[in-house]
Amino acid sequence: MSSTVTYTVAGMSCGHCEKSVTAEVSGIAGVTEVAADAKAGTVTVSSAAPLDDEQVRAAVDEAGYELVGRTA
Repeated sequence: MSSTVTYTVAGMSCGHCEKSVTAEVSGIAGVTEVAADAKAGTVTVSSAAPLDDEQVRAAVDEAGYELVGRTA
């Protein structure tokens, strides 16, 4: 069962921010697509199986930003 979830991320302000978050979140096992949007302050993650929010939070933290919520 595939899953797509959008998270709110604080601190992203540019394309470099988007690339950093995308790179880290893409490293999570099972993730098939990542779309970070600095203007909206979101990252949308698609995966082959339901996501573990804590894994996403850890990846966003590793990129230097803060996951502040789950929007969908």
